[in-house]
Amino acid sequence: MTQSIQLNRRSVLKGVAGAALVLPVLEAMGQEAQDNRARRFCALYTANGMALPKEEHGINEWSWFPKTTGTEFKFGESTAPLSKFRNQLSFMGGLHHPNGLLADPHICSDMWLTGAPLHNPKPGTFNSVSIDQVVAQHTKQHCRQPSLVLSIDAGVGFLSRTGTISYNAEGKPIPAENNPRRVFDRLFRADKASLEAEREGLKKRIKLVDAVLENARSLSKRLGRSDREKMDQYLTSLSEVETRLIASEKWIDIPIKDQDYSHLDLDASNEGEPAEYYRNMFDLIALAFDADITRSVAFMLNREDGMGISDTFPVKLGLGTTHHGLSHAYDKDGQQRFAKYDRFLSEQLAYFFERLQEFKDTDGSVLDNSVVLYGSGCSTTHNPRNLPTMLVGGSNMGLKHGTHWRNGESRMSDMYLSILQAMGIEQETFADSKSTLSSSIFS
Repeated sequence: MTQSIQLNRRSVLKGVAGAALVLPVLEAMGQEAQDNRARRFCALYTANGMALPKEEHGINEWSWFPKTTGTEFKFGESTAPLSKFRNQLSFMGGLHHPNGLLADPHICSDMWLTGAPLHNPKPGTFNSVSIDQVVAQHTKQHCRQPSLVLSIDAGVGFLSRTGTISYNAEGKPIPAENNPRRVFDRLFRADKASLEAEREGLKKRIKLVDAVLENARSLSKRLGRSDREKMDQYLTSLSEVETRLIASEKWIDIPIKDQDYSHLDLDASNEGEPAEYYRNMFDLIALAFDADITRSVAFMLNREDGMGISDTFPVKLGLGTTHHGLSHAYDKDGQQRFAKYDRFLSEQLAYFFERLQEFKDTDGSVLDNSVVLYGSGCSTTHNPRNLPTMLVGGSNMGLKHGTHWRNGESRMSDMYLSILQAMGIEQETFADSKSTLSSSIFS
């Protein structure tokens, strides 16, 4: 009979000349290894809400939300492509941002991951930190890239027509990337010459930041209170830059996991076929999660109010008008065409979830160790209540799926706090949260 052994996660294999390699996660490491499993978060945003036809339209089967709550819910036509993941997902009903009720409805994407009081921001600020960046701060020591911020149009956009859904600790927008080749090069490209050049570049930048920090600290001592507060913010920002640079240098000599990239089309463009573009971006996210390159992703699939190229996607798909135009269609035919675009997006999500499911991970799949949030910042046109929200994955973090959950009206920030705590991030509050979601998929 084989005798079981217990190993510490820090166990190493000694090699020639004293070289050592950290062991991979093994079953013999028991509970400690489970506690150290990768916990990932991915936020996927679609603009303009979802189709929720009125009763008089007579097309209830095209409602994005199921018509009944609880575990006996039925998928509608627009979410039917996701039915194979029934036991790994939940519809979350009745969610809203209290501050969204007070704000311009067009800034719903700005506040989707932050819940910030954008109608009355604190002096000198605009937004607050987004949940993906909170996750990044708590997981960055484990991976090459603290976070991956993506968007259909790249950049940051502008107030109420944002091109990113991610905001740093100071509430400043984080520029998003939208080019598959640039994303791939950032995540996976690493030949010896480029690595050496990167190392030298990092050393120079670290040296420069060190010098600037020293001078800035000296100057700060001679400033008045107001200027000193601004300088403290600047110093904090510089310190974050220095931390990222040092972390980047640490990973240069650690090889990236061997993966198959042959299915990728890095020339896929947002100006081409929509499904091809989305699936290549989803492939890149899945590969990044599988290789543990990052544990935090935010991807803005569409922009609000007719902004950006994705507004034309429904036209390319034969639905007659733009995404923003469909969201303002109040008749039966318009609502059904709007719902058909929701179905198209569900098909792309199903592809993504399948990719996450295929990658094996500790105690299951990458999907089991990832919480994927999908939703929008409004429900029907400019309505900030009952935000369309779906959570997928995370079974190894205690999420109990297979339901359409609703408990009256609940705060999005309470759900975000629940996600953070499920990921092992011991935070007592997030934004305007009051508590975690009680009697929910988290408990």
